Amino acid sequence: MADRYLSLTGTAPGRFLTRRLGLPQPARLRRWSAERPTLQGRLLHLTAGKSDLDLAPGLALAGLDLDLVPAGSALDLGTENPVAVVLDATGVRDVDTLAEVHAALHPAVRSVAGSGRIVVLGSPPDPADHHQAAVQQGLEGFVRSLGKEIGRGRTVNLVRLTDARAAESTFRFLLSPRSAYVSGQVIEVGGGDGAGAGAGAGSGAGSGEMVAPADWGRPLAGRTALVTGAARGIGEAVAATLARDGARVVCLDVPAAGSDLAAVAGRLGGVALALDITAADAGARIADALPEGLDVLVHNAGITRDRRLVNMPAERWSSVLDVNLASVLRTTDALLTGGTLRPGGRVVATASIAGIAGNAGQTNYAASKAGIVGLVRSLGPRALSEYGVTVNAVAPGFIETRMTAAVPLFIREAGRRMNSLAQGGLPVDVAETTAWFASPGSGAVNGQVVRVCGQSLLGA
Repeated sequence: MADRYLSLTGTAPGRFLTRRLGLPQPARLRRWSAERPTLQGRLLHLTAGKSDLDLAPGLALAGLDLDLVPAGSALDLGTENPVAVVLDATGVRDVDTLAEVHAALHPAVRSVAGSGRIVVLGSPPDPADHHQAAVQQGLEGFVRSLGKEIGRGRTVNLVRLTDARAAESTFRFLLSPRSAYVSGQVIEVGGGDGAGAGAGAGSGAGSGEMVAPADWGRPLAGRTALVTGAARGIGEAVAATLARDGARVVCLDVPAAGSDLAAVAGRLGGVALALDITAADAGARIADALPEGLDVLVHNAGITRDRRLVNMPAERWSSVLDVNLASVLRTTDALLTGGTLRPGGRVVATASIAGIAGNAGQTNYAASKAGIVGLVRSLGPRALSEYGVTVNAVAPGFIETRMTAAVPLFIREAGRRMNSLAQGGLPVDVAETTAWFASPGSGAVNGQVVRVCGQSLLGA
């Protein structure tokens, strides 16, 4: 269903009226297109504190005109507004250097172009230095607050890293139109052992070797991806995006959705696999269908059976937990231990902000999606060290689908507006984040749960 309010605020009378009434003024987001695949313009590289990172080569790969501003230098914005700002705050270790974050960004924030990006780089909090840990944690509150006030479709995110070489894939995602609906997030990019297990088939598990795709325009070329719940909605968008990035896509859904599933797979040049993912032998049947192995496993299939706990029969509870969580656990275990998921593989599961913040009438759904978060945090490090496979999750907020179109008007409007971007996301927003996790260049991104919610106020 079209967002008529968003369309209204895109007109001069609509902007005037909503401004006078103090109503939200969402900006139409700029997303990826074949004609404009990257942001166009200047990237400001600022520094707070003393940093040892050499970011310039990696940032240049994002395809923007890099403008390095040395620490302590006066900022001359000139006549061209920057489309992105990267602030290296990895060297912030005390309250005095935390003040340099304000000094660096204060003169630049107002000038960032609409639908622009601000990425703050931090270091992992040091348990042996409570001053450093305090101010680095302070960056999280800073970023989340700035994301809520910056407006005009601009996003703000925090990346914690120790090795700039490991972050190229993340820079390419966050400094591009692909991350249009990702804001207020904290993403940890690891280094050291296992950081580069994205080398693909034949690389040793946890080898630590960083291998970039041969072609960043088609990073999944030569790889096979399985997407569950692919017949429609978010699953269909994920399959299409992975195919765009070069993957051979296997589209899985229940037999009842067979005609839609076949149409999606045919359009993408993929393979349709009609299968009930809750079947006890689902993992074995997937393995049989993929004798040459699998590189990307996307757990997207999910259902809701909403009702308050006091009125919820056991069947509504168990059916949601079986589809949304138990099938994910069983299938992942089977494909990992059976060797179907090759070294360098990626598992991407679908959580939800309901699993993070909770939601009335969804104790079953929230439990299943919180379970996905627990799965990712526990299995991620172990899967990388034992199998060379990363495990991450997307956590969608309000996404414009046929399901949300059926939600009552006022609840739907609240879902759309109660985030920093004041609008609902699109299935492609979840798909782009999934594709970033799935990239062979994202081997240092592991055990992460990234909300694709426009920085929803729920649980923020």
